[in-house]
Amino acid sequence: MAEIITVDDPDDPRLYDYTGLTDVALRRRREPAEGLFIAEGEKVIRRARHAGYQMRSMLLSAKWVDVMRDVIDEVPAPVYAVTPELAERVTGYHVHRGALASMRREPLPDAATLLTTAGRDGAAPVRRIALFEDIVDHANLGAAFRNAAALGVDAVFLTPRCADPFYRRSVKVSMGAVFHVPWTRLTSWPAEIDLFRREGFVTAALCLAEKSITVDELAARRYEKLALMLGTEGDGLSVEALRAADEWVRIPMAAGVDSLNVAAASAVAFYATRP
Repeated sequence: MAEIITVDDPDDPRLYDYTGLTDVALRRRREPAEGLFIAEGEKVIRRARHAGYQMRSMLLSAKWVDVMRDVIDEVPAPVYAVTPELAERVTGYHVHRGALASMRREPLPDAATLLTTAGRDGAAPVRRIALFEDIVDHANLGAAFRNAAALGVDAVFLTPRCADPFYRRSVKVSMGAVFHVPWTRLTSWPAEIDLFRREGFVTAALCLAEKSITVDELAARRYEKLALMLGTEGDGLSVEALRAADEWVRIPMAAGVDSLNVAAASAVAFYATRP
């Protein structure tokens, strides 16, 4: 059973994991380096635990202690009870969900291992993956992970400059889906595209080029192994990534609209190419 500790000093060092949560640059440096991430809200905390992540501590306002009582009774990590005002001073924003947890990160698998071990039931082969290049908006990345979880993507691969899926906003937008989709970060891109080819994947780059096929045409080809590539919010996939891809694919648009938000585009592509 966790110990409930009332804290009334915002500078208490025991609250260090929760300081400055609105400072994106700081948290992007701190959290991976210190092996932690922040889960916000009752549902997300529970989903992180159910996915096997260990808890370092919880930060709760008074009315959430009873709501989280079963979790408190199950984990040995300390629980810091604070007022909403103190929580805001520590984190930098109004914690309207009233419950935060600091969780331990797990080491990321290497890409080759993930390609062979990330089947949805632990035994089925990896057949369909998503590859995100340089997506920097945490909300977009979280939404894309939620789409991947909902629409049966086996694994997600991120290029080095992508945002952190375990940053608080990504986790929140994904509703904890980032805990359930196997993922890793590539170290050299686009050179590592050869890794996917060696494992038999056809790489399909979503872009607006005239020579691209429609996503329905791609789906009709029924490739046994498919890697869907989506690029950054503004410019899309890089020239180097497009040159390296096997197929160029577009989502047909109407009413003069030329493109979709990257998270919306991922949902369409994942749905259209589902096995």
